[in-house]
Amino acid sequence: MITYDQFEAVDIRVGTITRAEPFPEARKPAIKLWVDFGGDIGEKRSSAQITAHYTPEELVGRQVLAVVNFPPRQIGKVMSEVLVLGVPDAAGEVVLIGPSLPVPDGGKLF
Repeated sequence: MITYDQFEAVDIRVGTITRAEPFPEARKPAIKLWVDFGGDIGEKRSSAQITAHYTPEELVGRQVLAVVNFPPRQIGKVMSEVLVLGVPDAAGEVVLIGPSLPVPDGGKLF
């Protein structure tokens, strides 16, 4: 069990994918993402193993949830600045999490 304060420490925000490219250099199939969180956070990069259900072309314009307060992490040649969130489908492949209706970029999950 964690406290509400511990939950609040994880900064999960909504952002819009502005750019997506294949990441063939990754050890596991992945896509490079640029996500705009607006305001003070701005655009951040990430690498996501989401190739089972998504192509780079269909991701642009999609809103996703991501943890924005983890330290950056080097993934191959990409410095991943945020952790885009998803849940596994029945086969264990990632399905992205995002709002069901359009919302302003930068909104904090609560």
